[in-house]
Amino acid sequence: MSALRGVYLALAIWGAVHPMYWFVTWFRKNGFDIGLMVDAWHVNAASSGLVWDLTIAAITLTVWICSEVWVRRNWLALIAIPATFCIGVSCGLPLYLFLRTRAIT
Repeated sequence: MSALRGVYLALAIWGAVHPMYWFVTWFRKNGFDIGLMVDAWHVNAASSGLVWDLTIAAITLTVWICSEVWVRRNWLALIAIPATFCIGVSCGLPLYLFLRTRAIT
């Protein structure tokens, strides 16, 4: 594995673990209430802007993944889409880059 692939993999793991720590902490305190969490994301203009920034980035990443999978036939890379929407862009993007740079045999 190249050093760059190792960096992508490390960032994907960090991008999965670190945000999930905060989500689990929030769920322990407030219960598993998605509606309440979405309300918390929109508590002010700054956090709403960040939510929309990440939403647009996630959609853009999904379009990019789909278009490249169509051309490259790297079907495994599709797992970056649920990682993006279930965990976050911080996991989905480096995971996709890790999968995109794999040696195809």
